[in-house]
Amino acid sequence: MARWFSIYFPEIKDVYRNSDAVSGLMVIKQAQLPCDIRELGVEGVNKIWRDARLKGAEIKRATTLVTAAEHSIGNTEAPRSARKEIRNLLEDYEGYKKRMDELMEEIEKTLSEIPYIDKLMEINGIGIKTVSCFIAEVGDIGRFDNPKQVQKLAGYAIVADSSGKHTGESRISHRGRKRLRYALYEAAISVIGKNKEFKEIHSYYRTREKNPLKKMQSVIAVACKLIRIFFYTILTKGVDYDGQKMLNDIVRPEIQPAA
Repeated sequence: MARWFSIYFPEIKDVYRNSDAVSGLMVIKQAQLPCDIRELGVEGVNKIWRDARLKGAEIKRATTLVTAAEHSIGNTEAPRSARKEIRNLLEDYEGYKKRMDELMEEIEKTLSEIPYIDKLMEINGIGIKTVSCFIAEVGDIGRFDNPKQVQKLAGYAIVADSSGKHTGESRISHRGRKRLRYALYEAAISVIGKNKEFKEIHSYYRTREKNPLKKMQSVIAVACKLIRIFFYTILTKGVDYDGQKMLNDIVRPEIQPAA
């Protein structure tokens, strides 16, 4: 759909960050081209949203959408073909979305049968996609003796860099499951942005006096901590997440008190 919008209604990107925004697609179903939206008008757009009882949609957004349509420089040739194309694309998208929703329901059902999964899902920044990817890649967490083995599986094992220029420095091995490594990296970014304790840890890693980390190094360090604290400890022992305890275990004062 993004390609279609770039040809026929490029200005929609100024109204919606994502081209598949629910309120936007509701309008496009009934008024496919900018000229159709102009004819519909602000009241017509707002009526579509009111009839659907869509929350968050308001006159201001409707006005912005109609104004964008009024000033559109999109292709106006072969409008009948353009309308048919976007209707087909919308039909394909809805079918895909329905299949994805059904798949997510099945994943949630499967995950609910795994002990302590609910404890992971309660943590800010950890979502079902991350958890499901972790379980799919790792399998039974009980087959690992310690979290370092999981870290190695993800390619986050720390090894010495002997490339010549950086001899003696440490780096991650990258020898592991790429999808697991990527999922953990994305999870680290998520918890840094949404979880107060992990945001504080990330800040500490980057600003500590001894061996401060670069941004990406810090994110990787947080990803490794997710393996140890969240996925391994919680899934094997069933303990509750304790953010304050984690901070107490990590943060150390840089300046020792005077004797």
